[in-house]
Amino acid sequence: MEVDETSALLPKADKVDIFCPSDAQGSLLNPSRGRKAWHLRKRTRKWHLCPSSHHPLDSLSRCVKYLTFVWNLATSITGLLILAIGIWGLSDKESLASEQITYLGSDPMLFFVLAGLVASTISLLGCLGALFENTCLLKLFTGGIMMFVILETLGGIVFFSLRRQIKTSLQESLTVAVLRYQDDPDLKFIMDEIQMGLQCCGVESYLDWKTNLYFNCSSPGVQACGVPASCCLDPLENGTIPNSQCGFGTLALEEFVAQSTVYLGGCVPQLSRWLNNHAGVIGLYCVLLIVIEVGSLLLTSKLLAGIALARTWDFSEREETYLLSYHQRQKGFCS
Repeated sequence: MEVDETSALLPKADKVDIFCPSDAQGSLLNPSRGRKAWHLRKRTRKWHLCPSSHHPLDSLSRCVKYLTFVWNLATSITGLLILAIGIWGLSDKESLASEQITYLGSDPMLFFVLAGLVASTISLLGCLGALFENTCLLKLFTGGIMMFVILETLGGIVFFSLRRQIKTSLQESLTVAVLRYQDDPDLKFIMDEIQMGLQCCGVESYLDWKTNLYFNCSSPGVQACGVPASCCLDPLENGTIPNSQCGFGTLALEEFVAQSTVYLGGCVPQLSRWLNNHAGVIGLYCVLLIVIEVGSLLLTSKLLAGIALARTWDFSEREETYLLSYHQRQKGFCS
């Protein structure tokens, strides 16, 4: 019997196209093809280390993006100004000179330099991360803000727990500033600012200046029995140029006479009274600062979520487009 005659009596098997198999047939007849398609799909799912979304964000995420950018830009500019003030102070006092470099650690202007550098750097990370939708920079910014929140919280707890020890340490530091007033320009600057700002004189009272070698009444100099001009009630004396000798001879006067010229109260009691009177305002500022930092964290988290969603859409569309073009090329080859 001919092959054509017997073929009508037997059930026909599905014909397998050897040259252009389908996906299922190709996977069975040619396993390497299935692996190739799997690698192609895997290639479309590659994630970069710090990806930026090219898919348009939703309206809310877009508003959060520009709000985060503007806020961090303003904070970064403020930090750069603080940094510039610190560098100007160091250069003006020649603290960076070779003979003064060993005392750089005790220079108060160094605090401005470090604070401005840290604040501007972290804010710049958030600013650039929001502008370019870069997840790495935004995560670094989030980590920096979280570190600030933790340090501020720990600082508040330590300050409240060790407030008596801190008061004693402050009293000792001011005593050293009184003793070395003329010998250390930084201590002189700090002491003058404290006395003018708090309207006080000395550590506990204006009589503490007797312990200073130059202001002691037994000193042979012109400053004997005197106090610094920052202790005076009116150092300008209704003029435009401060009178550096307004406190001379004050320690030799009676207290009721001296009170018309200088402040009699010390800076430690005055600082304690100021803190007690402004405790509510200080607490409000601390809470406001933490709220701003937590708000920055929430804004950054929302922006990161929006970028992740846009990135997922972007990769899904790329994968779909790539696989569609791949199948079209295969069909064109088989046709």
